[in-house]
Amino acid sequence: MVNKKLRIGHLSTFYHTSFILMGTQWLEDKLCLTVKWSMFGGGPAIVDAFSRGEVDIGYIGLPPVMIGIDRGVPIICVGGGHMEGTVMIGPHGCSTLKDKGGDMASVLEQFRGGVIGCPPSGSIHDVIIRNLLEEHDLGGSIEVRNFQWADFIPDALDDGQVDAAIGTPPLSVAAARVCSTKVVIPPSKLWPFNPSYGIIVSHELLRDRRGLVEDFLRLHEDASNLIRDEPGRAAQVVSNLVEVVDSDFIMQTYRVSPRYCAGLPREYIDSAMAFVPVLRNLGYVENELDESDVFDRTVIEKVHPGEHHYFL
Repeated sequence: MVNKKLRIGHLSTFYHTSFILMGTQWLEDKLCLTVKWSMFGGGPAIVDAFSRGEVDIGYIGLPPVMIGIDRGVPIICVGGGHMEGTVMIGPHGCSTLKDKGGDMASVLEQFRGGVIGCPPSGSIHDVIIRNLLEEHDLGGSIEVRNFQWADFIPDALDDGQVDAAIGTPPLSVAAARVCSTKVVIPPSKLWPFNPSYGIIVSHELLRDRRGLVEDFLRLHEDASNLIRDEPGRAAQVVSNLVEVVDSDFIMQTYRVSPRYCAGLPREYIDSAMAFVPVLRNLGYVENELDESDVFDRTVIEKVHPGEHHYFL
């Protein structure tokens, strides 16, 4: 009997295609699947769910995936999704990277003795900011405070628990609404081409249901195209689904970092693999990871053989 069930772990980040696929029910209608969607507070939690055999597909940033692979979780990245999805925000009166003429050290220095709010430990945002602070000798001078659910960070900014924050485009938009924050360091400057999320599958799913992985990636690309080509329609789909935010909020999120595609181009992979020495330096992984440990491009090259669309 053909297995028509699929378990997918996703985050609360509205710009992921998970919300398009949930809102349109393309997986159910076009592939005749029964889908169990489970939301998690961060990528590390989805990796833990993979380790327990509870999910088949996950929407995750690559650093948590690498940490999981390092400790033996049987998962691999088969598709992209978005680039440059990490942004640093701060209060209205602070200086931005542009104000400082591109001097990253000066921007970070203004938060010496303070606290930067961040999604969970081991998330891509956590790795980026800790590496940045280490590079500028500020690792012991600025606290990085991790939140299991990034949704709580805007309120932490508002009541003064943290002095700045790093996270996703939706976090940036939400914080601007809650407490009038602004972008301090834009996504393209924090870590160019960083793979903010990819489509991660279990080795078992890729081995036993390869055709389903191909079908999923095809619909994932369709959803990415919808966000890029018809953002108004995509925003309405997401807003109708979640109900707690309006379509204008979703549109603002799309604009913060409009880098959507299912492809796995060389820029995406090279940027992802550049995290390996950083993860080793921070103590998150012990082993050297090769590209083949992290990526399997065979399916996406069949689904998306042409040029990528991240920078259209």
